[in-house]
Amino acid sequence: MSAIKTQFRGKDQWVRLVLSRNLLPESIVQEVVEQAAARHSDIAQLLVEERHLTDDQIAGLKAEAAGVAFMDVADYQIDPAALHLVPESVARTHHVLPLYRIDNALTVAMEDPWDVVAIDALRVSSKLPMIHPVVASAGAIRKAIERAYGRQVVERAAQPRPAANTDLATAAAALAGKSAAEAANEGTIIKLVDALLAEALDARASDIHIEPSTDAVRLRCRIDGVLHELKQLPLSLHEALCCRIKILAKMDIAEHRQPQDGHIPMKVTGRMVDLRISTYPTVTGENVVIRLLDQSAVALKLESLGLSADALSHLQELIRRPHGLLLVTGPTGSGKTTTLYASLMQINTVEKNLMTIEDPVEYQLPLIRQTQINPKAGVTFATGLRSILRQDPDVIMVGEIRDRETAEIAIHAALTGHLVLSTLHTNDAVGAVARLLDIGLEPYLLSSTLLGVIAQRLVRRICHNCQEGGRPSAEQKRHNPALTVVYHGRGCHACRQTGYAGRVGVYELLVADDTIRAQVTSHATSDTLRRLAVERGMRTMRSDGLMKVQQGLTTLEELDRVVPRDVDG
Repeated sequence: MSAIKTQFRGKDQWVRLVLSRNLLPESIVQEVVEQAAARHSDIAQLLVEERHLTDDQIAGLKAEAAGVAFMDVADYQIDPAALHLVPESVARTHHVLPLYRIDNALTVAMEDPWDVVAIDALRVSSKLPMIHPVVASAGAIRKAIERAYGRQVVERAAQPRPAANTDLATAAAALAGKSAAEAANEGTIIKLVDALLAEALDARASDIHIEPSTDAVRLRCRIDGVLHELKQLPLSLHEALCCRIKILAKMDIAEHRQPQDGHIPMKVTGRMVDLRISTYPTVTGENVVIRLLDQSAVALKLESLGLSADALSHLQELIRRPHGLLLVTGPTGSGKTTTLYASLMQINTVEKNLMTIEDPVEYQLPLIRQTQINPKAGVTFATGLRSILRQDPDVIMVGEIRDRETAEIAIHAALTGHLVLSTLHTNDAVGAVARLLDIGLEPYLLSSTLLGVIAQRLVRRICHNCQEGGRPSAEQKRHNPALTVVYHGRGCHACRQTGYAGRVGVYELLVADDTIRAQVTSHATSDTLRRLAVERGMRTMRSDGLMKVQQGLTTLEELDRVVPRDVDG
């Protein structure tokens, strides 16, 4: 038995089964183990994130290693009597789900059957001498806890009530003689906010919108780039709901007339999440938007982003260059930061000094010095970049090139032996060249430093649980003659009846070779650059998207929504 096989004990002993059954190469397991140690993360979580194994596969291996049963709790009907024995706080803290009781024994679903602390807590809370663990996947347990505990809180709050008893939080405050702000710390509102955050995370939402109207509060979540209505709550809950969120974000609860921004790092259903809060006054009350940055969900490997094999190969070659400028372009929410982070992680070694200046720092990366701009303190992209150049960097990431000053410093850094990665807001790859020239860069400087430009969008991925294939219609064939098969999702419980689950990128990579550089120097038009790049092998975003339609990753309708047919000019 190799050394790596003997190192797994306790809660990680199931990894030995992965190796002994050759489910994964030993090199991949070793790499994940090292990543988990560096990020203070869990081996199982990383294996799932990087799509080496599924949640259910890992749960099955844990069950076998522990000698207990595996159970799918996704649609399990939990015994209310068993639920009553275990407080919600215990279930959430230890990631356990009570299933049923027989005599003096309570059967509980756990993601870690070796967790003696959780078992002891269950004995104490249930007052039963015997706890029988079964294993379920971490994701299934989280969702089942929400179904059993959290969602009932939201549903109770959403139910209409007689006028005399409409406002849960304010009514409780009035009985105790408390203000609305004090009501924000009452148990009902605290549970309501916690349940909303947990449900949004389980739905893979990127944003929560809390929108007051004249007669209700509408809750919407942005899932895979599209807004969906979650619930409607009584309008009378709005003030206490806003107060609770402001208290968590250390914002001014007395200010209702000015927009405010706040930040909350917190643990939700066992996951570390960064919440970015924005409030905005409207005629019907304060609108609140919460951006959810799930630290465990970010893909940090280029191979996970959906780049085609040739684009991935070209990009990996570009980021290994010792100096030059690499740009990622696209609208807000198109995944530019994720692409930059994955690129940094690809070249993140102890031999290199990697530094960033960002607005904001979305995810903290190991071994990389990250700084957030602070205009009030005089730290802008330009001033931060100047300071970084005195820190002996090898690789610099600039969150965005917004002005001529930042662009000139970035070009200077690339000319003096640094690899610089940054973003722009343009519609396509060649548009980045035009944008930099428009803000005043000299063409000869840009052509001397530019390595390449990635343009990208995110399209919704077809749910693999309900995917169906068929022949394209005559209309679809007329606009896309190469299509031979199209896929769609019919809608199921896993995708919330949308037919989509997750997103995948569509890309175009402009590689600045000698021919392209010569055209930039000679002030070639965007149309000329685009035509030349395609002739030299660049696959446009539309073409890349059609390839993903043919592969069954997304639908033609979704591609048309995100990358219209005329986008290639």
